[in-house]
Amino acid sequence: MDWVREAFPAETTFLVTGAAGFIGSHLTEVLLAKGFRVRGFDNLSSSSNIKRFLKNKNFEFQLGDIRHFESCRQACTNVDYVLHQAAWTNIAKSMEMPLACAEHNVKGTLNLLEAAREKQVKRFVYASCSSVYGDNEDEMKVEDRIGLPLSPYALSKLVVEQYAELYSRIYSLPTYGLRYFNVFGHYQRSDGANMPIVPKLIEQLLHKEAPVLYNYGQSIRDFTYVANVVEANLRACIAPIENAGEVFNVACGESVTVKELFDMVNWSLGQQIEPRLVPMQKGEVLNSLANIEKAESVLGYTGKWRLTAGLAETIRHCVNDFKFIKG
Repeated sequence: MDWVREAFPAETTFLVTGAAGFIGSHLTEVLLAKGFRVRGFDNLSSSSNIKRFLKNKNFEFQLGDIRHFESCRQACTNVDYVLHQAAWTNIAKSMEMPLACAEHNVKGTLNLLEAAREKQVKRFVYASCSSVYGDNEDEMKVEDRIGLPLSPYALSKLVVEQYAELYSRIYSLPTYGLRYFNVFGHYQRSDGANMPIVPKLIEQLLHKEAPVLYNYGQSIRDFTYVANVVEANLRACIAPIENAGEVFNVACGESVTVKELFDMVNWSLGQQIEPRLVPMQKGEVLNSLANIEKAESVLGYTGKWRLTAGLAETIRHCVNDFKFIKG
């Protein structure tokens, strides 16, 4: 992403919430590599991917929780852009603990929006999710056509989008929402929230275990390599001001079933393992394929990392880590 260095002044400071997590750490890594200042904000409850940044003079870490307004106010002080990735992301647990999910996702994001408004940040870019499409049965998901949420997690993301739009419209805080579709890549925990499909498949096949594929492996997904998500976040920071308050699909626009993904990983690892095919879980979306024309036309998003290339890069990292652990 050679364009990034030229898009922002050298002294630009970014706040990355959830900086110790999967996507947040990738954003932090790219921004530091480009020479920008990054304040990482995280409560370290689920990941610790920031160790490799601590010696970088341009990195500042703030231990805190988005549920606490004063922590958000401190985090937003003297920053130019907010890249909000911190969230409760476990769909299954949200079904059991809807209040806790709302506390993290809705109240936490509202705290950040208010703090960002008070501190007059230039742009507020936040992570939403394809789960907001709910029971929409359209083959391809378009931003302005959503269905009924299927979980408290999905509803929390939809409410966040509405709050962000309101802050743009009423308070003139430029917000840009990014609906992620099945993001994967290295540094992603295989035991993380929602049991991410790609790292879990790789780990199980490396251990010669038979993975469980829900909906008999026939659910359609739009698997999105994490580098595409990083690109979308940074392009949203310089998106046209007239599009503030809007949301954008972030994906590849490629349709693949979970079983087809399994076959690709199985073949790449030289395995011949048969998966266990079971019915769909409650709260799961059956089909999730994105129309990315809006992100391409408004943000200049390219999504140049296709599934096969991103999968190969992820497998390479996972295999190297596996060999290191074994050896």
